[in-house]
Amino acid sequence: MSAAESLAMSVPAPADLSTGSKASIAKGFGGACQTYDTAARLQKRMGDAMLANLSADFQPESILDLGCGTGWFTRKLAERFPEAGLTGADLSPGMLAQAATNGPGHAAWLNADAEQLPLPDKSVDLIYSNLMIQWSNRPEVILGECRRLLKPGGVLAVSTLLDGTLWELEKAWAQADPGQPHVNRFAPEADWQQLAGEILPGVTHRAETLVLPYNSPLALNRELKHLGAGYKGEQRRRTVTAPGRFKAMCRAYPKDPAGAVNASYRAGWLYWQKPAS
Repeated sequence: MSAAESLAMSVPAPADLSTGSKASIAKGFGGACQTYDTAARLQKRMGDAMLANLSADFQPESILDLGCGTGWFTRKLAERFPEAGLTGADLSPGMLAQAATNGPGHAAWLNADAEQLPLPDKSVDLIYSNLMIQWSNRPEVILGECRRLLKPGGVLAVSTLLDGTLWELEKAWAQADPGQPHVNRFAPEADWQQLAGEILPGVTHRAETLVLPYNSPLALNRELKHLGAGYKGEQRRRTVTAPGRFKAMCRAYPKDPAGAVNASYRAGWLYWQKPAS
């Protein structure tokens, strides 16, 4: 059994990413384009870590920001590599419209599916993808596309979320609403690393648990909504969750010894340089 098959069996996809569901996901994130940047504490922290990991000697001529969202890191990439050609690609037209409004002015904006990018083989020096790949149930296809697009010697930097993310919220909902999923599930770390290693020989991995503080569990729920990152599984309720269930979730939410509300995110990064020949 390949790692891709193992991953598919062990972790249910966040959503059935058929054409219709992809449109729904794009719409959901597009609906958050006005609030995303103010809520994106985790996204900024993880993306900054990827930028810091890039070698100071690396000077790409062409860059693809894959899953660029509002263009926050497209702008940062433009500042760091002002001479490079720059493309921001995203599944969501709403996010791309927001990105184009904020610049950079010389960037090209591409509304495209990361699993099938309309770009030539060996055409990109740097692919930067921050917290996008976890929303696909075919990450191996996306990694294969990245391998295809990179020039020899090109660099791939990807961040994702792994199993263990939001365990506090999952535990609270399990008590407040047993049997009804409310939290997206992500790949187990070992399966993700095996999958990436099969497609990108020699890939480097790093994982770390990041903990963010919140005023309350409702503040966490609000942040996820502002990011467009609420539960996307097909088992989600089609009606508004009753206030009583939210109150029960808040009562059940784990607190640290000082009584503070925190949320844990199992963050994963991978870095790969395509062989020069």
